[in-house]
Amino acid sequence: MVNVLDFSDVSYVRNGAAILDGVSWRVTSDERWAILGPNGAGKTTLMKIATGHDYPTSGTVHVLGERLGGVNVFDLRTRLGFASSAQARRIPGNETVRNVVLTAAYSVEGRWNEQYDELDTRQADRILAEWDLLGLAEQAFATLSDGERKRVLIARAVMTDPELLLLDEPTANLDLGARERLIQLLSGFASSPSSPGMVLVTHHVEEIPPGFTHLMLLKEGRIVAAGPIEETLTAEALAETFGIEVDLQRANGRFAAVAR
Repeated sequence: MVNVLDFSDVSYVRNGAAILDGVSWRVTSDERWAILGPNGAGKTTLMKIATGHDYPTSGTVHVLGERLGGVNVFDLRTRLGFASSAQARRIPGNETVRNVVLTAAYSVEGRWNEQYDELDTRQADRILAEWDLLGLAEQAFATLSDGERKRVLIARAVMTDPELLLLDEPTANLDLGARERLIQLLSGFASSPSSPGMVLVTHHVEEIPPGFTHLMLLKEGRIVAAGPIEETLTAEALAETFGIEVDLQRANGRFAAVAR
C-alpha cells in the first residue's frame, strides 16, 4: 500500500504557542484513522495542514506523495475528499441535494453555468443512494436535518473518487438516531477495500465507526499514542490524553468510555 499522508517532525507555532509539536505520523491507503483528543489538542490544525489549507512552521508534510510547499495545492485538493461542519455554511440554502453533490466535480459550492454530462449525474445518484439520500435529491439543502446535511457533505466529498478522505467531526451535535445511522454508513464505507485512506476527527470513542483500523491520541499538540486501534485505545492512554480515569468497554466493534 502507498503512503497517502506523511508528517515528519511537524510543528505549528502561532503567537509563540506550539499548536502542534514534533508530530510524526504516516497514513497508508488501506488504513482508516480516528484522531481523538480534547479541545485545543491541535486536531483542527492537523486537518488544515493535511488538506493543504495551512503549512507547518517546521517539519515536512507529504500529501498523496506531494510535498507541501512544492506543489500546487489547488491541484492537490482535487485529489482529496474533505467534509466539515464549516462547509455547510458555504452551501447555498436553496441548492438541491443532488446539485450539492454534483458540483463537487467542479469544486464549486453552488450551481452556476458549469455543464455536467450523464456520467456525472449517474455518479452523483449512485453516491446519494449509498449514503441514503436519493429520496432527498430534489430537496433544498436548507430544509435538511443536521444528520442529513452531514451525510450530504460526505457524499459530496466522495463524489470525485478521492485518494484520501478527511472528515472533521462528522457526528458532532447529532441526535442519537442520526449519529448511529451515520456511524453505520461510515463503518460500511470504511470496511470496503475499494475505499480510500481515511482520517476522522472526533472527541468521543463512542463515535469511532467499526472498520476503523488505527488511532491517534493527541494532547496539547503532541501525540500521546498512535497505531493499530486494538493496541492504542486503552483506558491508560485515554486517562493520559483527557486527564480523567475511565473504564473502557468494547462490544460489537464499538467502544465506550465511562469515568470512574
